[in-house]
Amino acid sequence: MKIRITIISALLLLAACTKAPKVPYGQTVTLDEATLMDKIKGGWYGQTIGCTYGGPTEFKYKGGLIMDEIPIPWYDDYIYDTYIEDPGLYDDVYMDLTFMETMLKEGLDAPVESYANAFAYADYKLWHANQAARYNILSGRGAPESGHWKYNPHADDIDFQIEADFIGMLYPGQVNKASELSDRIGHIMNYGDGWYGGVYIGAMYCLAYVCNDIPTIVTEALRTIPEGTKFHSTISDCIKFWKKYPKDWKQCWFEVTNRHANDIGCPEGVWNGFNIDATINSAFVVIGLLYGEGDFLKTMDISTRCGNDSDCNPASAAGILGVMYGYNAIPDYWKKGAERIKDIPFPYTDLSLEQVCKENFNLLLTCNETDRNSILFTVEDPETVRYEQSFQGIVPVEKRVLKKAFTTSVELKFKGNGIVVEGSVRKTGHADDSYVASVTALLDGEEIEHFTMPIDYIKRKYEIFSAYCFESGEHTLTLLLENPHPDYELYAQEMVVYDSL
Repeated sequence: MKIRITIISALLLLAACTKAPKVPYGQTVTLDEATLMDKIKGGWYGQTIGCTYGGPTEFKYKGGLIMDEIPIPWYDDYIYDTYIEDPGLYDDVYMDLTFMETMLKEGLDAPVESYANAFAYADYKLWHANQAARYNILSGRGAPESGHWKYNPHADDIDFQIEADFIGMLYPGQVNKASELSDRIGHIMNYGDGWYGGVYIGAMYCLAYVCNDIPTIVTEALRTIPEGTKFHSTISDCIKFWKKYPKDWKQCWFEVTNRHANDIGCPEGVWNGFNIDATINSAFVVIGLLYGEGDFLKTMDISTRCGNDSDCNPASAAGILGVMYGYNAIPDYWKKGAERIKDIPFPYTDLSLEQVCKENFNLLLTCNETDRNSILFTVEDPETVRYEQSFQGIVPVEKRVLKKAFTTSVELKFKGNGIVVEGSVRKTGHADDSYVASVTALLDGEEIEHFTMPIDYIKRKYEIFSAYCFESGEHTLTLLLENPHPDYELYAQEMVVYDSL
């Protein structure tokens, strides 16, 4: 009888272990300081290595994958050379550091305005959702409106996705705390799927501290994203087609791209192979992780060869692996170049790679318990963030090449209920960069907005004009340049027209 009971108990124990979750939700996990620092270094060094690896291919393969026959260069000093010769490549690192420096000055509870102003008034160049948000903030439209799609045509772009790595690395196993901070920072520049990109990437970093099973991390992190959103559908399909084609990442890429690569927000990406949308680029991070099977090179290489934003995607994938396995597990082949730049501050910041690892560690200590050189934290069961979608109910119906330069006014006739006019202020003479165009927009003869357009590239307005969800029908948009100058002109490149579904 005792033997039988023992056997039954063992079988029950085995069954319980088999069904036990791979993420220890609700449990208090302890990491000693050395292990924790190793994971933090793995995340930051991994992100830097991945960004460098994919750098030469960034947006050179738009709408297509990079075939295996095409070599991607690497040598021992490649990171050092890139760091010195092309520092702007590391925008997805130094943008993180802009927010981290704000935390170091004002604490983790720094007001949203501090985070927003930190990058809005920074000296570095920005693009897409970040630049549109910067202009909004400098013009008096603060967060969260600065990232909302009605005021930011790039709301679904990748920007927050590439800036959220540090949030996940601040909260080991604490997905919901990371989501809360993502809510505050992510809505400075993004909304909807653009915001979800950062929430999801941050969640994967959080889980990488406490789980070394990649499919589990990919799947469990998705619980933070509401079902019924484009983002959730895209990542769900990544997982589905990975299971269907477990040995063929290119088939998975094709199936996901075929279903989800249609960008309706970013004017440049509408009906174009260029796609900077967070959904498809997050999918390429996931494809790299799933098919990379924990191998550092294979993971980076696949995320890179998926194309589009092919430096940022391997950066996130390699960073997540770095947290999961630690710095010491990254092959020396990839770390040699990083070791040469570890004490050189990143562009536009006072933080070097080594310093940011230490500061990340210190910030993490402020919000977790410590005991005898160990850190204790309770692993959170992921909660779903709120539902929001950009551009709901409208789709692009026309994309028209304009190539119209004007110094007084221009009229644009169209049919729809939304319009974005791409363009900029241009020099025609030898004047300086102090000019700020003053523009009035009229819809069917009625003034709907007055705005300024600095010629200064750092402060520029990313599009000349955008407006959505007015009454559908035949319209005339008139743009009046109120302060013409002989040395400057407004140049309207093209326009995208929207209408109801």
